[in-house]
Amino acid sequence: MKFIIAIIKPFKLEAVREALSAEGIEGLTVTEVKGFGRQRGHTEIYRGTEYSVSFLPKLKIEVAVTADKAEKTIEAISKAAATGQIGDGKIFVTSLEHVMRIRTGETDNDAL
Repeated sequence: MKFIIAIIKPFKLEAVREALSAEGIEGLTVTEVKGFGRQRGHTEIYRGTEYSVSFLPKLKIEVAVTADKAEKTIEAISKAAATGQIGDGKIFVTSLEHVMRIRTGETDNDAL
């Protein structure tokens, strides 16, 4: 099993959700986060004063999938989230040792 974490631009969420649904991925968790990478933030002018915004709003998507679905999941996220501009985000993949569905007690692949 794999745990996939993707950091994307907020306006790309619906495209990513649709791409994952098309691949048969039924569940995901979305969290609003802030961060910066090579973008290094940007400056904004508010009431005539310039402000530096270091942390930009992003979304963190977390998906647990079976090992055989991992590559298709990564591909779906990367294609749907890409704009070709700086700040498109990153995808992190880690191994998932154990999963349990609380309601039924199912474990591992059955719980996904």
